[in-house]
Amino acid sequence: MALQVAQKAHIVQQHQRAAGDTGSPEVQIALLSEHISALTEHFKTHVKDFHSRRGLLRMVSRRRKLLDYLKRTNPGKYRTLIEQLGLRK
Repeated sequence: MALQVAQKAHIVQQHQRAAGDTGSPEVQIALLSEHISALTEHFKTHVKDFHSRRGLLRMVSRRRKLLDYLKRTNPGKYRTLIEQLGLRK
């Protein structure tokens, strides 16, 4: 269920602020979003996997906190990231 190395590198490259940036909120949110969507697909076939569901809820909460931080510190970057990832409908 972990992201492939190439897939993770591609996501980091898309959302990094500068070369070698892996810790900015934008990168972390993008990686969490990808992992959350992968887990969501996993739950379509494994409905009773409650242990992984707990991890999913933790990831969603962590992403929410990072999004709140980004919205508070840089609203413009927050809006563009939301549009890129398609998080709000």
